[in-house]
Amino acid sequence: MQVKNPARQDLFMKTIINTIIETIKFWEEKGMDYKNAGVDIEAGYKSVELMKQHIAKTMRPEVLGGIGGFSGAFSMNSFKDMEEPTLVSGTDGVGTKLKLAFIMDKHDTVGIDCVAMCVNDIACAGGEPLFFLDYIACGKNYPEKIAEIVKGVAEGCSQSSAALIGGETAEMPGFYPVDEYDLAGFAVGVVDKKDLITGENLNTGDVLIGMASSGVHSNGFSLVRKVFEMTKESLDTYYDDLGTTLGEALLAPTRIYVKALKSIKNAGVTVKACSHITGGGFYENVPRMLIDGVKAVVKKDSYPIPPIFTKLAKDGNVDEHAMYNTYNMGIGMIVAVDPADVDKTMEAIKATGDKPYVIGHIEAGEKGVTLC
Repeated sequence: MQVKNPARQDLFMKTIINTIIETIKFWEEKGMDYKNAGVDIEAGYKSVELMKQHIAKTMRPEVLGGIGGFSGAFSMNSFKDMEEPTLVSGTDGVGTKLKLAFIMDKHDTVGIDCVAMCVNDIACAGGEPLFFLDYIACGKNYPEKIAEIVKGVAEGCSQSSAALIGGETAEMPGFYPVDEYDLAGFAVGVVDKKDLITGENLNTGDVLIGMASSGVHSNGFSLVRKVFEMTKESLDTYYDDLGTTLGEALLAPTRIYVKALKSIKNAGVTVKACSHITGGGFYENVPRMLIDGVKAVVKKDSYPIPPIFTKLAKDGNVDEHAMYNTYNMGIGMIVAVDPADVDKTMEAIKATGDKPYVIGHIEAGEKGVTLC
């Protein structure tokens, strides 16, 4: 604004100055700082202190430095004997399964889900998970709750022998409700290039072996939340056919298959192809392990379907094709092996505590999957 009259110009400037002074006084009296804006730095410090004990349990010899640095460092010296060391990575989140954790106020298992979704993808490519980083965004930082979430992340890392070398907790007032959060993560692994599982050597007659899932895992919860009433009373209801409450059955953490796949490799078996059955179920994920000119044939009665899927289909009137196109239906990981290696593969999987089933085979045909 241009003021030509000197007197008016002087008054104009005094008005601006007085306004600035009054504004400063207002905020000084109010005591405005980052905490009053909704971000509690001290709570952030406390969260870090509470999670340190969990993080420490995941450490590997290759981790360089401690907690609290600007980045995580990991030595690759242990892998220098590989012919062509190749990094493989995976990133994912827990999705709307978190809504159940909010309702049930149970936060120590969703971290396992987050890790599982990432490291299972790495193992599916033949890789060994090395380290993991998590990202938690919340409406309000409750240190004890954040520590519970990280406890689950650390448990997932321990199950997959991955080091939790870094992460971020972002308090975002006004963006998330105060009692809610989002959780995502990123994992890095390594494999010798010659050991990458690509499916290129698949042959007709190869056998499909499935590994049992722990339940719904971390996919399809938008449909789950439409089928079942999302209240604490509903989720706390016990069902004889489930052998537990509905909430516990749905919140069961995703199975991690890293040790099982490593055990197969250590048994001298070559995994020709592998599929992690996540969102999209069988119809989307099984074709991803195939090459052109072959199809997978899966026998639906070759393994027991967990009762949570039967209940979900019945209560929601969800047809069979939609179920197999959305959920793992009891099989979380599938490997294809030579017929001569079936017994060794089954024993190797059992040795890690996982349950294997011969569920089908590979035959010539248009790339895809047939469920029969």
